[in-house]
Amino acid sequence: MVNEDSLLNDVSAEKISLGKHNHRPRNGIEPFDPGLVRSTNINRSAVERRVAGLAGRRSVKGEAQAAWLLKALTCIDLTTLNGDDTAERVKRLCDKAAAPLRADIREMLGFAGERVTTGAVCVYHRFVAIAVDALKGTGVPVAAVSTGFPAGLVSYDIKLKEIESSVKDGAGEIDIVITREHVLTGNWQALYDEMRGFREACGDAHVKAILATGDLKTLTNVARASHVCMMAGADFIKTSTGKEAVNATPAVTLVMARAIRQHFERTGQYVGYKPAGGISTAKDALAQQVLMKEELGREWLEPDLFRIGASSLLADIERQLEHYVTGRYATFHHHAIG
Repeated sequence: MVNEDSLLNDVSAEKISLGKHNHRPRNGIEPFDPGLVRSTNINRSAVERRVAGLAGRRSVKGEAQAAWLLKALTCIDLTTLNGDDTAERVKRLCDKAAAPLRADIREMLGFAGERVTTGAVCVYHRFVAIAVDALKGTGVPVAAVSTGFPAGLVSYDIKLKEIESSVKDGAGEIDIVITREHVLTGNWQALYDEMRGFREACGDAHVKAILATGDLKTLTNVARASHVCMMAGADFIKTSTGKEAVNATPAVTLVMARAIRQHFERTGQYVGYKPAGGISTAKDALAQQVLMKEELGREWLEPDLFRIGASSLLADIERQLEHYVTGRYATFHHHAIG
């Protein structure tokens, strides 16, 4: 089992720097390297063996678990991406993002005077300006899904215009979807050119590249797409839109985390990671955090390098933290997300 004391020293309630974003230099744009892409291959059996034993070998409990969950809360991109979204729903979500933890729980945890927020609010372009206005003064950025989310099958010119429009409305982060066809047909140059254009259109806004890993068929494709997007300047690589049949699995997290590590070792450039889709419980969040720490290190537990795209996750984390400080479990509706 993992040593809980060492985890607590790394991610403790005293050192957690809640809601604060470090400002490291952005990932740069490199020339396309087809040799690196061709040489990338993933052994699925080895990946599956690595992730299969995680649940049995890792345990984070008590005060250490509370600290990790509090940190996870600050890394959530609180998300609503539904066809029936309304301005009022988005405003409620923003209120929750700015104060995600009830005041009495925060006080019992020793953070009465601290600002605790989620990492961002993630919405469709239609609601960017509304969210920016609702979050004014909170320090919480707005992330806009873009480029024909979720399928990404509109024209390239429209994708660029959508990015530019969201940036103009105040989005500080843009979650783009790649063209899966480029991956499935092995057209890596086209994927690089597309991603580079997206990065340039974002300007100062950070760009998260959604790979839609459930559509990419193989872990080798996931790894190769990760490298191409990082070469082209992605600030984050992200698993899924949340609309695919398979989303953020531990195997995909391992493959993408190792691609990030290889990119860092090769270039010295930091790239963040965002699992999204199907992460709805505190246990799910802890599993993702443990993998990030083991594969990438302590730095990748901060919101400038790690986000979790989720909606219902926040309610379960708040519920678990309430249990930690009171010894009682509340019903889920007691911790509505917005």
